[in-house]
Amino acid sequence: MAVAVSTDAGPTAPVRTVSARHFVRLKLRVMGNNFRGQGWRIALFIGGALLGLWFAVSGFFLFALPGLTGDGQYAVLVGAAGGGLLVVGWLILPLVFFGVDETLDPARFALLPLSRRTLVTGLFAAALISVPVLAVLIATFGLVLTSWSLGGWSAGLVAVVGVVAGLLLCVAASRAVTSAFATMLRSRRVRDLAAVLLAVVAALLGPLQIFGLAALRETDWTRLTGAATVIGWTPLGAPWTAGIDVAQGRVWAAPVKLLITVVALGALLAWWSRSLESAMVGAASAGKAPARSGVAGGAVAQLFPRVTGWARRDRFGALVAREARYWWRDARRRANLITIAVVGIFVPVFVNVTGGDFAAMESGGLTAAANDSSPVVVTISMVLVGVLAAATLANQFGFDGSAYAANVVAGVPGRVELRARMTAFSLYVLPMLAFVSVVLSVLLSRPGWIGLTLGSLVATYGAGLAVNSFVSVLGAYSLPETSNPFAMNSGAGLTKGLLTLVTMLVSAVAAVPMVVAAALLGGAWLWLALPVGAAYGLGAALLGAYLAGDVLDRRLPELLATVTPRR
Repeated sequence: MAVAVSTDAGPTAPVRTVSARHFVRLKLRVMGNNFRGQGWRIALFIGGALLGLWFAVSGFFLFALPGLTGDGQYAVLVGAAGGGLLVVGWLILPLVFFGVDETLDPARFALLPLSRRTLVTGLFAAALISVPVLAVLIATFGLVLTSWSLGGWSAGLVAVVGVVAGLLLCVAASRAVTSAFATMLRSRRVRDLAAVLLAVVAALLGPLQIFGLAALRETDWTRLTGAATVIGWTPLGAPWTAGIDVAQGRVWAAPVKLLITVVALGALLAWWSRSLESAMVGAASAGKAPARSGVAGGAVAQLFPRVTGWARRDRFGALVAREARYWWRDARRRANLITIAVVGIFVPVFVNVTGGDFAAMESGGLTAAANDSSPVVVTISMVLVGVLAAATLANQFGFDGSAYAANVVAGVPGRVELRARMTAFSLYVLPMLAFVSVVLSVLLSRPGWIGLTLGSLVATYGAGLAVNSFVSVLGAYSLPETSNPFAMNSGAGLTKGLLTLVTMLVSAVAAVPMVVAAALLGGAWLWLALPVGAAYGLGAALLGAYLAGDVLDRRLPELLATVTPRR
Protein backbone atom coordinates (compact mmCIF):
# COMPACT_ATOMS: atom_id res chain seq x y z
CA MET A 1 0.00 0.00 0.00
CA ALA A 2 1.59 3.26 -1.11
CA VAL A 3 1.05 6.69 0.37
CA ALA A 4 0.18 9.73 -1.66
CA VAL A 5 2.16 12.80 -0.65
CA SER A 6 1.26 16.21 -1.97
CA THR A 7 4.17 18.37 -3.12
CA ASP A 8 2.16 21.59 -3.31
CA ALA A 9 -0.48 23.31 -1.17
CA GLY A 10 -2.79 24.15 -4.06
CA PRO A 11 -5.98 22.28 -4.95
CA THR A 12 -4.37 20.87 -8.10
CA ALA A 13 -1.15 19.83 -6.37
CA PRO A 14 0.65 16.90 -7.97
CA VAL A 15 0.66 13.69 -5.98
CA ARG A 16 3.78 11.60 -5.53
CA THR A 17 3.59 7.99 -4.40
CA VAL A 18 5.94 6.88 -1.62
CA SER A 19 7.28 3.40 -2.28
CA ALA A 20 10.11 1.15 -1.18
CA ARG A 21 12.55 2.69 -3.65
CA HIS A 22 12.34 6.01 -1.80
CA PHE A 23 13.51 4.30 1.40
CA VAL A 24 16.36 2.65 -0.49
CA ARG A 25 17.46 5.95 -2.01
CA LEU A 26 17.19 7.64 1.38
CA LYS A 27 19.37 5.00 3.02
CA LEU A 28 22.01 5.31 0.32
CA ARG A 29 21.97 9.09 0.72
CA VAL A 30 22.30 8.89 4.50
CA MET A 31 25.11 6.33 4.22
CA GLY A 32 26.94 8.59 1.80
CA ASN A 33 26.60 11.56 4.14
CA ASN A 34 27.89 9.50 7.08
CA PHE A 35 31.00 8.55 5.11
CA ARG A 36 31.69 12.11 3.96
CA GLY A 37 34.84 13.40 5.66
CA GLN A 38 35.10 10.26 7.82
CA GLY A 39 38.10 8.37 6.51
CA TRP A 40 38.06 5.83 9.33
CA ARG A 41 34.46 4.93 8.56
CA ILE A 42 35.31 4.39 4.91
CA ALA A 43 38.24 2.19 5.90
CA LEU A 44 36.06 0.13 8.23
CA PHE A 45 33.41 -0.24 5.54
CA ILE A 46 35.98 -1.44 3.02
CA GLY A 47 37.45 -3.82 5.58
CA GLY A 48 34.00 -5.17 6.40
CA ALA A 49 33.21 -5.59 2.70
CA LEU A 50 36.43 -7.55 2.12
CA LEU A 51 35.78 -9.72 5.19
CA GLY A 52 32.22 -10.33 4.00
CA LEU A 53 33.52 -11.24 0.54
CA TRP A 54 35.90 -13.79 2.04
CA PHE A 55 33.07 -15.43 4.01
CA ALA A 56 30.83 -15.27 0.93
CA VAL A 57 33.32 -17.09 -1.30
CA SER A 58 34.04 -19.69 1.39
CA GLY A 59 30.33 -20.29 1.90
CA PHE A 60 29.72 -20.52 -1.83
CA PHE A 61 32.19 -23.38 -2.25
CA LEU A 62 30.81 -25.11 0.86
CA PHE A 63 27.24 -25.01 -0.45
CA ALA A 64 28.39 -25.93 -3.97
CA LEU A 65 30.49 -28.89 -2.82
CA PRO A 66 27.85 -31.60 -3.54
CA GLY A 67 27.34 -30.19 -7.04
CA LEU A 68 31.06 -29.84 -7.76
CA THR A 69 31.72 -33.43 -6.71
CA GLY A 70 28.63 -34.75 -8.47
CA ASP A 71 27.59 -36.62 -5.32
CA GLY A 72 24.10 -35.57 -4.17
CA GLN A 73 23.97 -37.94 -1.20
CA TYR A 74 24.61 -35.17 1.32
CA ALA A 75 23.11 -32.26 -0.63
CA VAL A 76 20.09 -32.06 1.70
CA LEU A 77 22.41 -32.14 4.71
CA VAL A 78 24.49 -29.24 3.37
CA GLY A 79 21.42 -27.19 2.39
CA ALA A 80 19.34 -27.77 5.52
CA ALA A 81 22.17 -27.59 8.06
CA GLY A 82 24.01 -24.68 6.42
CA GLY A 83 20.85 -22.72 5.68
CA GLY A 84 19.44 -23.39 9.14
CA LEU A 85 22.64 -22.11 10.75
CA LEU A 86 22.36 -18.95 8.65
CA VAL A 87 18.84 -18.26 9.89
CA VAL A 88 19.81 -18.95 13.51
CA GLY A 89 22.87 -16.71 13.10
CA TRP A 90 20.73 -13.85 11.83
CA LEU A 91 18.50 -14.33 14.87
CA ILE A 92 21.17 -14.49 17.57
CA LEU A 93 24.21 -12.51 16.42
CA PRO A 94 22.44 -9.11 16.27
CA LEU A 95 21.23 -9.66 19.84
CA VAL A 96 24.58 -10.51 21.40
CA PHE A 97 27.32 -9.18 19.15
CA PHE A 98 26.90 -6.99 16.06
CA GLY A 99 23.49 -5.32 16.36
CA VAL A 100 21.41 -4.24 13.37
CA ASP A 101 21.97 -1.35 11.00
CA GLU A 102 19.61 1.50 11.88
CA THR A 103 20.67 4.02 9.26
CA LEU A 104 16.96 4.77 8.86
CA ASP A 105 15.61 5.09 12.39
CA PRO A 106 11.90 4.12 12.35
CA ALA A 107 11.14 6.70 15.04
CA ARG A 108 11.93 9.51 12.58
CA PHE A 109 8.94 8.46 10.46
CA ALA A 110 6.44 8.51 13.34
CA LEU A 111 4.91 11.89 12.44
CA LEU A 112 4.76 11.31 8.69
CA PRO A 113 1.50 10.19 7.00
CA LEU A 114 2.85 6.73 6.23
CA SER A 115 0.81 3.60 6.69
CA ARG A 116 2.20 0.69 8.63
CA ARG A 117 2.43 -1.42 5.48
CA THR A 118 4.34 1.26 3.58
CA LEU A 119 6.75 1.79 6.45
CA VAL A 120 7.47 -1.90 6.96
CA THR A 121 7.89 -2.49 3.24
CA GLY A 122 10.23 0.47 2.84
CA LEU A 123 12.36 -0.31 5.88
CA PHE A 124 12.53 -3.95 4.86
CA ALA A 125 13.74 -3.01 1.39
CA ALA A 126 16.31 -0.63 2.89
CA ALA A 127 17.54 -3.38 5.24
CA LEU A 128 18.43 -5.48 2.20
CA ILE A 129 21.06 -2.88 1.21
CA SER A 130 23.97 -4.09 3.33
CA VAL A 131 27.20 -6.03 3.13
CA PRO A 132 25.97 -9.03 5.19
CA VAL A 133 22.96 -9.47 2.90
CA LEU A 134 25.15 -9.43 -0.19
CA ALA A 135 27.60 -11.87 1.40
CA VAL A 136 24.82 -14.31 2.29
CA LEU A 137 23.37 -14.02 -1.23
CA ILE A 138 26.72 -14.88 -2.81
CA ALA A 139 27.34 -17.77 -0.40
CA THR A 140 23.93 -19.37 -0.80
CA PHE A 141 24.10 -19.23 -4.57
CA GLY A 142 26.32 -22.28 -4.14
CA LEU A 143 23.05 -24.15 -3.57
CA VAL A 144 21.92 -22.98 -7.00
CA LEU A 145 25.03 -24.51 -8.54
CA THR A 146 24.44 -27.74 -6.62
CA SER A 147 20.80 -27.98 -7.70
CA TRP A 148 21.64 -27.11 -11.32
CA SER A 149 24.42 -29.70 -11.47
CA LEU A 150 22.29 -32.45 -9.96
CA GLY A 151 18.92 -31.72 -11.57
CA GLY A 152 19.28 -29.35 -14.51
CA TRP A 153 17.96 -25.87 -15.17
CA SER A 154 14.52 -26.45 -13.60
CA ALA A 155 16.07 -27.39 -10.24
CA GLY A 156 18.42 -24.43 -10.55
CA LEU A 157 15.57 -21.97 -11.08
CA VAL A 158 13.68 -23.33 -8.08
CA ALA A 159 16.89 -23.02 -6.04
CA VAL A 160 17.17 -19.36 -7.08
CA VAL A 161 13.66 -18.71 -5.78
CA GLY A 162 14.43 -20.61 -2.59
CA VAL A 163 17.70 -18.78 -1.96
CA VAL A 164 16.08 -15.36 -2.41
CA ALA A 165 13.18 -16.37 -0.16
CA GLY A 166 15.62 -17.67 2.45
CA LEU A 167 17.56 -14.43 2.38
CA LEU A 168 14.37 -12.43 2.90
CA LEU A 169 13.51 -14.75 5.78
CA CYS A 170 16.90 -14.11 7.44
CA VAL A 171 16.52 -10.33 7.27
CA ALA A 172 12.90 -10.41 8.43
CA ALA A 173 13.77 -12.68 11.35
CA SER A 174 16.61 -10.44 12.44
CA ARG A 175 14.50 -7.29 12.28
CA ALA A 176 11.47 -8.83 13.97
CA VAL A 177 13.42 -10.31 16.88
CA THR A 178 15.54 -7.23 17.60
CA SER A 179 12.53 -4.92 17.34
CA ALA A 180 10.47 -7.14 19.64
CA PHE A 181 13.22 -7.39 22.23
CA ALA A 182 13.78 -3.64 22.02
CA THR A 183 10.15 -3.08 22.96
CA MET A 184 10.26 -5.68 25.71
CA LEU A 185 13.48 -4.41 27.24
CA ARG A 186 12.14 -0.86 27.30
CA SER A 187 9.28 -2.04 29.48
CA ARG A 188 10.37 -2.54 33.06
CA ARG A 189 7.44 -4.86 33.75
CA VAL A 190 8.62 -7.48 31.28
CA ARG A 191 12.40 -7.13 31.51
CA ASP A 192 12.54 -10.25 33.68
CA LEU A 193 10.62 -12.18 31.04
CA ALA A 194 13.07 -10.97 28.38
CA ALA A 195 15.98 -12.10 30.52
CA VAL A 196 14.44 -15.56 30.95
CA LEU A 197 13.81 -15.90 27.21
CA LEU A 198 17.39 -14.95 26.39
CA ALA A 199 18.65 -17.35 29.03
CA VAL A 200 16.59 -20.19 27.58
CA VAL A 201 17.86 -19.49 24.07
CA ALA A 202 21.46 -19.38 25.28
CA ALA A 203 20.98 -22.53 27.39
CA LEU A 204 19.74 -24.44 24.35
CA LEU A 205 22.91 -23.66 22.44
CA GLY A 206 25.01 -25.86 24.71
CA PRO A 207 22.98 -29.07 24.33
CA LEU A 208 22.62 -28.51 20.60
CA GLN A 209 26.35 -28.00 20.23
CA ILE A 210 27.08 -31.08 22.34
CA PHE A 211 24.71 -33.16 20.24
CA GLY A 212 26.17 -31.86 16.99
CA LEU A 213 29.80 -32.40 17.94
CA ALA A 214 29.04 -35.85 19.34
CA ALA A 215 27.32 -36.79 16.09
CA LEU A 216 30.26 -35.52 14.06
CA ARG A 217 32.70 -37.42 16.24
CA GLU A 218 30.82 -40.65 15.70
CA THR A 219 30.49 -39.84 11.96
CA ASP A 220 26.96 -41.23 11.93
CA TRP A 221 26.06 -39.43 8.73
CA THR A 222 22.83 -41.37 8.37
CA ARG A 223 21.49 -39.87 11.57
CA LEU A 224 22.61 -36.39 10.56
CA THR A 225 20.99 -36.80 7.14
CA GLY A 226 17.75 -37.83 8.80
CA ALA A 227 17.85 -34.80 11.09
CA ALA A 228 18.60 -32.55 8.11
CA THR A 229 15.55 -33.95 6.31
CA VAL A 230 13.38 -32.95 9.25
CA ILE A 231 14.96 -29.49 9.40
CA GLY A 232 14.28 -29.16 5.69
CA TRP A 233 10.55 -29.15 6.43
CA THR A 234 10.85 -26.25 8.87
CA PRO A 235 11.29 -22.55 8.01
CA LEU A 236 14.97 -22.95 8.95
CA GLY A 237 15.73 -25.29 6.06
CA ALA A 238 12.73 -25.22 3.72
CA PRO A 239 13.87 -22.46 1.34
CA TRP A 240 17.39 -23.84 1.01
CA THR A 241 16.36 -27.40 0.13
CA ALA A 242 13.53 -26.72 -2.35
CA GLY A 243 15.82 -26.84 -5.39
CA ILE A 244 17.59 -29.96 -4.11
CA ASP A 245 14.22 -31.72 -3.79
CA VAL A 246 13.49 -30.98 -7.44
CA ALA A 247 16.94 -32.27 -8.41
CA GLN A 248 16.31 -35.52 -6.53
CA GLY A 249 12.90 -36.12 -8.08
CA ARG A 250 10.65 -34.80 -5.27
CA VAL A 251 9.07 -32.08 -7.38
CA TRP A 252 5.93 -32.00 -5.24
CA ALA A 253 7.97 -30.96 -2.15
CA ALA A 254 9.30 -27.74 -3.69
CA PRO A 255 6.03 -25.74 -3.74
CA VAL A 256 5.16 -26.97 -0.25
CA LYS A 257 8.51 -25.81 1.14
CA LEU A 258 8.26 -22.47 -0.63
CA LEU A 259 4.78 -22.06 0.85
CA ILE A 260 6.19 -22.78 4.33
CA THR A 261 8.81 -20.09 3.72
CA VAL A 262 6.25 -17.54 2.53
CA VAL A 263 4.00 -18.17 5.54
CA ALA A 264 6.94 -17.82 7.94
CA LEU A 265 8.08 -14.66 6.17
CA GLY A 266 4.59 -13.16 6.40
CA ALA A 267 4.35 -14.01 10.09
CA LEU A 268 7.72 -12.40 10.82
CA LEU A 269 6.82 -9.23 8.91
CA ALA A 270 3.49 -9.02 10.77
CA TRP A 271 5.33 -9.45 14.08
CA TRP A 272 7.85 -6.79 13.10
CA SER A 273 5.03 -4.46 12.05
CA ARG A 274 3.36 -4.67 15.45
CA SER A 275 6.55 -4.21 17.46
CA LEU A 276 7.76 -1.47 15.12
CA GLU A 277 4.61 0.58 15.60
CA SER A 278 4.77 0.28 19.39
CA ALA A 279 8.43 1.30 19.32
CA MET A 280 7.61 4.40 17.26
CA VAL A 281 4.79 5.63 19.49
CA GLY A 282 6.38 4.50 22.75
CA ALA A 283 3.60 2.07 23.62
CA ALA A 284 5.81 0.07 25.93
CA SER A 285 5.41 1.71 29.26
CA ALA A 286 7.98 1.80 31.97
CA GLY A 287 5.23 1.02 34.41
CA LYS A 288 3.43 3.10 36.95
CA ALA A 289 5.72 5.35 38.91
CA PRO A 290 5.89 4.41 42.57
CA ALA A 291 4.09 6.74 44.90
CA ARG A 292 6.35 8.79 47.14
CA SER A 293 5.24 10.04 50.48
CA GLY A 294 7.02 13.28 51.09
CA VAL A 295 10.55 14.07 50.10
CA ALA A 296 12.48 12.32 52.82
CA GLY A 297 16.10 13.19 52.52
CA GLY A 298 15.47 16.09 50.14
CA ALA A 299 15.13 16.33 46.38
CA VAL A 300 18.77 15.37 45.82
CA ALA A 301 18.38 12.16 47.79
CA GLN A 302 15.51 11.10 45.52
CA LEU A 303 17.92 11.04 42.57
CA PHE A 304 20.05 8.35 44.20
CA PRO A 305 18.72 4.84 43.58
CA ARG A 306 18.76 2.38 46.46
CA VAL A 307 21.81 0.58 45.12
CA THR A 308 23.80 3.81 45.58
CA GLY A 309 22.44 4.75 48.99
CA TRP A 310 25.96 4.45 50.42
CA ALA A 311 27.43 7.07 48.06
CA ARG A 312 28.43 10.50 49.28
CA ARG A 313 26.33 13.43 48.04
CA ASP A 314 29.18 14.95 46.07
CA ARG A 315 30.31 14.99 42.44
CA PHE A 316 31.60 11.42 42.48
CA GLY A 317 28.46 10.12 44.19
CA ALA A 318 26.21 11.98 41.75
CA LEU A 319 28.03 10.45 38.77
CA VAL A 320 27.77 6.97 40.29
CA ALA A 321 24.04 7.45 40.95
CA ARG A 322 23.40 8.68 37.42
CA GLU A 323 25.28 5.81 35.80
CA ALA A 324 23.65 3.24 38.09
CA ARG A 325 20.20 4.54 37.18
CA TYR A 326 21.03 4.48 33.47
CA TRP A 327 22.34 0.91 33.61
CA TRP A 328 19.05 -0.18 35.15
CA ARG A 329 16.67 1.84 32.97
CA ASP A 330 18.37 2.32 29.60
CA ALA A 331 17.35 -0.48 27.25
CA ARG A 332 20.75 -0.50 25.51
CA ARG A 333 22.68 -0.97 28.71
CA ARG A 334 20.18 -3.41 30.16
CA ALA A 335 20.55 -5.61 27.08
CA ASN A 336 24.31 -5.80 27.73
CA LEU A 337 23.73 -6.77 31.36
CA ILE A 338 21.45 -9.60 30.24
CA THR A 339 24.11 -10.82 27.83
CA ILE A 340 26.70 -10.87 30.62
CA ALA A 341 24.37 -12.83 32.88
CA VAL A 342 23.58 -15.44 30.23
CA VAL A 343 27.07 -15.95 28.83
CA GLY A 344 28.63 -15.72 32.28
CA ILE A 345 26.74 -18.85 33.30
CA PHE A 346 26.96 -20.72 30.02
CA VAL A 347 30.70 -20.41 29.23
CA PRO A 348 32.19 -21.73 32.50
CA VAL A 349 29.60 -24.49 32.83
CA PHE A 350 30.18 -25.61 29.26
CA VAL A 351 33.99 -25.53 29.55
CA ASN A 352 34.29 -27.13 32.98
CA VAL A 353 31.29 -29.44 33.29
CA THR A 354 31.63 -30.94 29.81
CA GLY A 355 35.41 -30.73 29.81
CA GLY A 356 35.24 -30.89 26.03
CA ASP A 357 34.90 -34.69 26.26
CA PHE A 358 31.54 -35.54 24.77
CA ALA A 359 32.16 -39.25 24.92
CA ALA A 360 32.65 -38.95 28.66
CA MET A 361 29.46 -36.94 28.84
CA GLU A 362 27.55 -39.76 27.20
CA SER A 363 29.09 -42.57 29.24
CA GLY A 364 29.68 -41.08 32.66
CA GLY A 365 27.39 -38.09 32.86
CA LEU A 366 28.08 -34.67 34.31
CA THR A 367 29.86 -35.94 37.41
CA ALA A 368 32.50 -37.86 35.49
CA ALA A 369 33.18 -34.90 33.20
CA ALA A 370 33.33 -32.46 36.11
CA ASN A 371 35.92 -34.57 37.95
CA ASP A 372 38.35 -34.02 35.08
CA SER A 373 38.37 -30.27 35.65
CA SER A 374 41.45 -28.59 37.10
CA PRO A 375 42.29 -25.19 38.65
CA VAL A 376 43.97 -24.12 35.43
CA VAL A 377 40.93 -24.96 33.29
CA VAL A 378 38.64 -23.23 35.78
CA THR A 379 40.84 -20.13 35.79
CA ILE A 380 40.88 -19.97 31.99
CA SER A 381 37.08 -20.17 31.87
CA MET A 382 36.87 -17.41 34.48
CA VAL A 383 39.18 -15.27 32.35
CA LEU A 384 36.76 -15.63 29.43
CA VAL A 385 33.83 -14.48 31.55
CA GLY A 386 35.74 -11.61 33.13
CA VAL A 387 36.99 -10.14 29.86
CA LEU A 388 33.52 -10.42 28.33
CA ALA A 389 31.93 -8.61 31.26
CA ALA A 390 34.42 -5.74 31.10
CA ALA A 391 34.19 -5.48 27.29
CA THR A 392 30.71 -3.98 27.69
CA LEU A 393 32.41 -0.68 28.60
CA ALA A 394 34.41 -0.52 25.36
CA ASN A 395 31.99 2.15 24.10
CA GLN A 396 30.60 3.46 27.36
CA PHE A 397 30.57 7.08 26.17
CA GLY A 398 28.65 6.08 23.06
CA PHE A 399 25.68 5.26 25.28
CA ASP A 400 25.53 8.93 26.35
CA GLY A 401 25.69 10.42 22.87
CA SER A 402 25.19 14.17 22.79
CA ALA A 403 24.16 14.12 26.48
CA TYR A 404 27.84 13.76 27.35
CA ALA A 405 28.12 17.49 26.64
CA ALA A 406 26.75 18.12 30.15
CA ASN A 407 29.82 16.46 31.68
CA VAL A 408 32.12 18.37 29.34
CA VAL A 409 30.54 21.72 30.26
CA ALA A 410 30.65 20.84 33.96
CA GLY A 411 34.37 20.14 33.68
CA VAL A 412 34.28 16.69 35.29
CA PRO A 413 37.87 15.43 35.67
CA GLY A 414 38.60 12.37 33.59
CA ARG A 415 39.80 10.28 36.51
CA VAL A 416 36.64 10.99 38.51
CA GLU A 417 34.50 10.28 35.45
CA LEU A 418 36.07 6.88 34.79
CA ARG A 419 36.13 5.78 38.43
CA ALA A 420 32.46 6.68 38.80
CA ARG A 421 31.52 4.76 35.66
CA MET A 422 33.50 1.71 36.80
CA THR A 423 31.84 1.82 40.21
CA ALA A 424 28.30 2.10 38.88
CA PHE A 425 28.80 -0.72 36.38
CA SER A 426 30.40 -2.92 39.02
CA LEU A 427 27.36 -2.55 41.29
CA TYR A 428 25.51 -4.83 38.86
CA VAL A 429 28.33 -6.96 37.46
CA LEU A 430 30.15 -8.00 40.64
CA PRO A 431 27.07 -9.73 42.13
CA MET A 432 26.69 -11.60 38.82
CA LEU A 433 30.32 -12.71 38.95
CA ALA A 434 29.93 -13.87 42.55
CA PHE A 435 26.86 -15.87 41.56
CA VAL A 436 28.76 -17.46 38.66
CA SER A 437 31.62 -18.51 40.95
CA VAL A 438 29.26 -20.10 43.48
CA VAL A 439 27.21 -21.94 40.83
CA LEU A 440 30.30 -23.32 39.11
CA SER A 441 31.84 -24.51 42.36
CA VAL A 442 28.61 -26.29 43.31
CA LEU A 443 28.31 -27.94 39.89
CA LEU A 444 31.92 -29.13 40.14
CA SER A 445 31.24 -30.44 43.67
CA ARG A 446 34.23 -28.41 44.86
CA PRO A 447 32.99 -25.70 47.27
CA GLY A 448 36.58 -25.00 48.26
CA TRP A 449 37.17 -23.55 44.79
CA ILE A 450 34.89 -20.56 45.34
CA GLY A 451 37.88 -18.40 46.23
CA LEU A 452 39.70 -19.60 43.10
CA THR A 453 36.80 -18.83 40.78
CA LEU A 454 35.88 -15.51 42.34
CA GLY A 455 39.47 -14.32 42.58
CA SER A 456 40.11 -15.14 38.93
CA LEU A 457 36.91 -13.37 37.89
CA VAL A 458 37.63 -10.21 39.88
CA ALA A 459 41.24 -10.01 38.68
CA THR A 460 40.29 -10.42 35.04
CA TYR A 461 37.35 -8.05 35.36
CA GLY A 462 39.52 -5.35 36.94
CA ALA A 463 42.17 -5.71 34.24
CA GLY A 464 39.41 -5.52 31.64
CA LEU A 465 38.09 -2.30 33.16
CA ALA A 466 41.54 -0.75 32.82
CA VAL A 467 41.88 -1.81 29.18
CA ASN A 468 38.37 -0.68 28.27
CA SER A 469 38.91 2.70 29.88
CA PHE A 470 41.51 3.46 27.22
CA VAL A 471 39.47 1.88 24.43
CA SER A 472 36.33 3.83 25.36
CA VAL A 473 38.26 7.10 25.14
CA LEU A 474 40.30 6.38 22.02
CA GLY A 475 37.93 4.13 20.05
CA ALA A 476 34.45 5.50 20.81
CA TYR A 477 31.77 5.58 18.13
CA SER A 478 28.27 7.02 17.96
CA LEU A 479 25.08 5.03 18.37
CA PRO A 480 21.81 5.84 16.60
CA GLU A 481 19.24 7.84 18.54
CA THR A 482 16.67 5.07 18.83
CA SER A 483 15.01 3.01 21.53
CA ASN A 484 16.22 -0.20 19.90
CA PRO A 485 19.13 -1.44 22.07
CA PHE A 486 20.47 -3.56 19.21
CA ALA A 487 20.58 -0.76 16.61
CA MET A 488 23.84 0.27 14.96
CA ASN A 489 24.80 3.02 12.56
CA SER A 490 26.04 1.94 9.17
CA GLY A 491 29.51 0.40 9.59
CA ALA A 492 29.33 0.47 13.39
CA GLY A 493 28.62 -3.25 13.61
CA LEU A 494 32.13 -4.05 12.38
CA THR A 495 33.54 -1.41 14.72
CA LYS A 496 31.76 -2.98 17.68
CA GLY A 497 32.97 -6.43 16.74
CA LEU A 498 36.59 -5.36 16.30
CA LEU A 499 36.64 -3.35 19.53
CA THR A 500 35.15 -6.27 21.44
CA LEU A 501 37.74 -8.71 20.08
CA VAL A 502 40.67 -6.35 20.71
CA THR A 503 39.63 -5.50 24.27
CA MET A 504 38.97 -9.13 25.13
CA LEU A 505 42.36 -10.18 23.74
CA VAL A 506 44.30 -7.48 25.60
CA SER A 507 42.34 -8.07 28.81
CA ALA A 508 43.03 -11.81 28.57
CA VAL A 509 46.75 -11.12 28.18
CA ALA A 510 46.62 -8.89 31.27
CA ALA A 511 45.02 -11.76 33.22
CA VAL A 512 47.68 -14.34 32.25
CA PRO A 513 49.44 -14.03 35.67
CA MET A 514 46.35 -15.58 37.30
CA VAL A 515 46.55 -18.61 35.00
CA VAL A 516 50.30 -18.98 35.59
CA ALA A 517 49.81 -18.80 39.35
CA ALA A 518 47.08 -21.47 39.20
CA ALA A 519 49.45 -23.74 37.27
CA LEU A 520 52.52 -23.23 39.51
CA LEU A 521 51.24 -22.76 43.06
CA GLY A 522 48.93 -25.78 43.22
CA GLY A 523 46.85 -26.12 46.39
CA ALA A 524 48.21 -22.93 47.96
CA TRP A 525 46.64 -20.91 45.17
CA LEU A 526 43.18 -22.03 46.27
CA TRP A 527 43.67 -19.89 49.39
CA LEU A 528 45.58 -17.03 47.78
CA ALA A 529 43.47 -16.59 44.64
CA LEU A 530 40.74 -14.47 46.23
CA PRO A 531 42.87 -11.87 48.09
CA VAL A 532 45.48 -11.69 45.34
CA GLY A 533 42.85 -11.54 42.60
CA ALA A 534 40.88 -8.83 44.40
CA ALA A 535 44.02 -6.72 44.91
CA TYR A 536 45.15 -7.30 41.33
CA GLY A 537 41.77 -6.36 39.86
CA LEU A 538 41.27 -3.30 42.05
CA GLY A 539 44.80 -2.06 41.44
CA ALA A 540 44.50 -2.54 37.68
CA ALA A 541 41.16 -0.73 37.55
CA LEU A 542 42.41 2.26 39.57
CA LEU A 543 45.62 2.47 37.54
CA GLY A 544 43.62 2.33 34.32
CA ALA A 545 41.28 5.09 35.49
CA TYR A 546 44.29 7.21 36.53
CA LEU A 547 46.13 6.89 33.22
CA ALA A 548 43.11 6.92 30.93
CA GLY A 549 41.70 9.88 32.84
CA ASP A 550 44.57 12.07 31.64
CA VAL A 551 43.89 10.99 28.06
CA LEU A 552 40.20 11.76 28.52
CA ASP A 553 40.97 15.28 29.77
CA ARG A 554 42.96 15.98 26.60
CA ARG A 555 40.35 14.51 24.23
CA LEU A 556 37.08 15.88 25.61
CA PRO A 557 36.09 17.87 22.49
CA GLU A 558 37.08 15.08 20.10
CA LEU A 559 35.28 12.46 22.18
CA LEU A 560 32.09 14.53 22.31
CA ALA A 561 32.17 15.03 18.54
CA THR A 562 32.76 11.31 18.00
CA VAL A 563 29.87 10.05 20.14
CA THR A 564 27.38 12.69 18.93
CA PRO A 565 25.09 11.07 16.33
CA ARG A 566 25.21 12.69 12.90
CA ARG A 567 21.79 13.55 11.52
